Amino acid sequence: MTESFAVRALRRTPVVAAALAVVALAGCADMAGIGSHAKLRDATTLGIAADPARANVPSLDSQWWQAFGDSQLNALVDQAVAGNPNLQVARARLVRAQASADIAGAALLPKVGADLNLNRQKFNSNYIYPAPLGGSTQNIGLLQLGASWELDFFGKNRSALDTALGAANAAAADADAARVLLASNVARSYFQWARLNEQVEVAKRTLAQRDETFKLVRDRVSAGLDTRLELRQSEGGLPEARQQIEALNEQIALQQHALDALVGQPNVSASLKPPVLAGVKPMALQANIPADLLGRRADIAAARWRVEAATSDVANAKTQFYPNVNLTAFAGFQSLGFGKLLKSGSEQWGVGPAIHLPIFEGGRLRANLRGKSADLDVAIESYNATVLDAVRDAADQVSSAQSIVRQQTEQRAAQTAAEGAYDIAVQRYRAGLGNYLNVLTAETAVLAQRRLAVDLAARALDTQVGLARALGGGWQPPATATAAAPAAAALN
Repeated sequence: MTESFAVRALRRTPVVAAALAVVALAGCADMAGIGSHAKLRDATTLGIAADPARANVPSLDSQWWQAFGDSQLNALVDQAVAGNPNLQVARARLVRAQASADIAGAALLPKVGADLNLNRQKFNSNYIYPAPLGGSTQNIGLLQLGASWELDFFGKNRSALDTALGAANAAAADADAARVLLASNVARSYFQWARLNEQVEVAKRTLAQRDETFKLVRDRVSAGLDTRLELRQSEGGLPEARQQIEALNEQIALQQHALDALVGQPNVSASLKPPVLAGVKPMALQANIPADLLGRRADIAAARWRVEAATSDVANAKTQFYPNVNLTAFAGFQSLGFGKLLKSGSEQWGVGPAIHLPIFEGGRLRANLRGKSADLDVAIESYNATVLDAVRDAADQVSSAQSIVRQQTEQRAAQTAAEGAYDIAVQRYRAGLGNYLNVLTAETAVLAQRRLAVDLAARALDTQVGLARALGGGWQPPATATAAAPAAAALN
């Protein structure tokens, strides 16, 4: 009963016959022993969902740098996002990936084309053409409409489209990650510029302080209270202080050049007012790693999309083992003589399926599948590495932010004590109760604390920028369900 039905189907509909043949031959595919072995890491295995308090960390604003309250910094970030060449490269790659996805999507649709050929041809009289056609010269016309449609029985074109969409989504996430990184680098460079400016002010205070000390020593030497040894010791501190100022000015110039390069506009920093740390408002960040960290970072989303793309690529490699079925058709006119091209009797048409089945490929298909499976393993382990690095980065920034607050408290106490000791040393030296070595020792402690105060203030701001970046920089997954799937899946 079944056989007679199949025979009738084969006789009546060539497309059904092709489908039955495809199903019958599909069992020839041999993919045994080939597959991916890597496993994705999720939030649970990383331990970042264990503490309920972590779930309460609010999301950052996408313009998080504005919380510092510095209009110059805001303008620099805006200019960098608009004109940085590396960010433009990321955007161009996104456009290229989206175009590739459109090309892959076109394979799912029928293709229709038209041909018009008008030729004048001499027919060979010693060939297959009999007289009077053989030996004559004729006009030949062809006007034809053709269509083809690959019947995607095994999902080859669908998986190719999924691969291209995954790559496009990864490129979009890469562009977002590049924007977050660029904004953080601009802010960090800006604060380093401010740190160097503060260090110059400390160096200038040091120079003025040493100049006053030198005058005091000179007066005491003139009065016969000190020797030339103390004079030479105090005199040597002046060029040392001036050298430190010059070295800091060099670093400021280099930092400005780096900032100009990030913004993409040479000499843009030269038109700005040098920033000072005291003019920057600290940005309030809750010092906890959020439970949904994996869904907040664009670089993790990009890595996950590459896993999705590699998974689809493996599926596409498997479909290469199965037959391809194409349905083709054409209709049009053909004639000898242009005048008869559109007349009755010149019409022609044709329709039918075409099947291609790989039988012996010398191991090419299995090797291709092994390669795609290895690519999937690479994508998964790259994702795992990105996740681990993100968790470490966030944990580092949280620890540093908490530690710097404690360090600043202790440093302020140490600086107060050092400045008090210096004042006492100078007073004792002025009264002849102490030697100049005590002054130098006390001065060294004061200068060290002043420099440390500037460094800690700059580190506090730098760590706030680093924590903002580590927590995703305000990035949010696209609102579409398909775009949000990888970030959500990473937490399951």
